Amino acid sequence: MPRLSAVDPFIHPDCDITDSTFGAYVEIGRGSRLNNATFGDYAYCDRYADIANARIGKFANIAAFSRIGATDHPLDTAACHHFLYRSADYWDDTTRDEAFFDHRRSRIAHIGHDTWIGAGAMIKPEVTLGDGAVVAAGAVVTKDVYPYTIVAGTPAKPLRLRQPRNIADRLIALAWWDWDHDALRAALDDFRAMKAEAFLEKYEG
Repeated sequence: MPRLSAVDPFIHPDCDITDSTFGAYVEIGRGSRLNNATFGDYAYCDRYADIANARIGKFANIAAFSRIGATDHPLDTAACHHFLYRSADYWDDTTRDEAFFDHRRSRIAHIGHDTWIGAGAMIKPEVTLGDGAVVAAGAVVTKDVYPYTIVAGTPAKPLRLRQPRNIADRLIALAWWDWDHDALRAALDDFRAMKAEAFLEKYEG
C-alpha cells in the first residue's frame, strides 16, 4: 500500500499546524510549523519548515528548514516588539491587536506548481513564485520569480532558466499537474525517461 494518501495528509511528529488545509498526497515533515497555509495536491515540505500565510501549488517541493511568508514586525511605530500586538501576554487589562494580525494574514505568499524551494531558503510575504521556479538553498526571495526561473543569493536574483521560455510556456499550457492520479501513473515512465521537449511532443493535444 502506498505511504501517501489521497484522503489524509501524512503529517510527521512534532508539527504545529493551525488554520491550514491539504490536498491529496501531501506530506508535512517533522517539526514543521504551519499557519494559514494551503497545500495543493502532491505538495510536501521536509523537516522544520516554517510556513505562514501561504498558498502552495501542486507538486511543490519544499526542503528542510525553509521559511515561507515569514511574519513581520511593525517598523513605523516607536517600538517593534511583541508587546505592541501581543499585549494580553503582558497585561491583563488589554487585548491582542487583531487588526495587526489581520493585516499579517492578508499578506499571502503564492508558490506555483512544480516548484522547488531549497534548504534554508526564505520566501517573504506577498511574493509569488511562478510555476516551475526553483529557489536555491539559503536564498532570500524578496521579489516575484518568473516561471521556470532559478534564483539564488541574498536577496535572490535570477541565475538561469530551468527551461527555455518556449518550453516553459508549453509546460504551463499542458498543465500536467492537473492530471488525475491514474493519468500520472500511466505517464510515469515517460516522466522519468524523457526530456521536457520530448514529453511535450508526445502529450500535447
